[in-house]
Amino acid sequence: MKFKDYYEVLGVARDATEAEIKKAYRKLAHRFHPDVSSDPDGEERFKEAAEAYATLKDTGKRAAYDQLGSHRPGEDVEPPSGWRQTFGDETFGQGGRFEDVDLSDLFAAFGRGGAGQRQPARGQDFEVAAPVTLEQVHDGAEIDIDLAIPEVGDDGLPRRANRTFRVRIPTGAADGQRLRLAAKGAPSPNGGRPGDLYLVLAVQPHPVFRVNGKDLYLDLALAPWEAVLGARVEVPTLGGAVEMNVPPGTAAGRKLRLSKRGLGDGEDTAGDLYAVVRIEVPVAPTVRERELFTELGKVSSFDARARAPTGGGS
Repeated sequence: MKFKDYYEVLGVARDATEAEIKKAYRKLAHRFHPDVSSDPDGEERFKEAAEAYATLKDTGKRAAYDQLGSHRPGEDVEPPSGWRQTFGDETFGQGGRFEDVDLSDLFAAFGRGGAGQRQPARGQDFEVAAPVTLEQVHDGAEIDIDLAIPEVGDDGLPRRANRTFRVRIPTGAADGQRLRLAAKGAPSPNGGRPGDLYLVLAVQPHPVFRVNGKDLYLDLALAPWEAVLGARVEVPTLGGAVEMNVPPGTAAGRKLRLSKRGLGDGEDTAGDLYAVVRIEVPVAPTVRERELFTELGKVSSFDARARAPTGGGS
């Protein structure tokens, strides 16, 4: 049989941990998934990564694979002495012969029932991005997601089918969180269990709020007199508008905090909301406003540039 270096496919060392293998697979799946990759070889790379991960994530399959040793990709490999007796002739096809056995089929044959037991191959897992709004992850919601899922038609040829899934977004879900839809992936090619569908939540940009972990940020516009004298102003939050106290002498760029008005995590903790102050001035002041600002300029001793650097030069 022809050797495939699954470790090389995933770009990990042969002593890589399960976590490292999973991380490497996810990175490749995101990069080469047919729905997002423009690489002409992306679909083939995606399939190779899935095949490698299917073997290396399973303790029994990985142990059997490691016994084959390290070889050049495509090199003809004869399993070591005793390998056939350990894992059973039936695993390798008719009469226990290796010549025409595909390595991926060989390890798929191990299945969950243990070495030497042939089981129908499980369908392929799929991982796709699922766009969600900030409100949906904050409150939790049920949403419909339309996806084009690869499948095999009655003619045996691959195609994409449009399907709609009803998905529960948990309260406090995070950007990049994976939701598993069991048995919603590709069907098995020979009657086994379907694969799973993994939705990777992608929180969409919000017109008001910026997200930093569980904290939210927004810009708070203040009039000059509000910043100088202080004020009570209305501030939007994901739970509805609330009033915020602006202390006298508030400068532009200051962050005013509303505790626990950020994103929750579905439990008792939540992030904070920060209102970043921006001073707005009248662009077309009335005659009276100009008079008042002129008078203020005459009587005020405030120098806005008193602390500004003077610059260099001689």
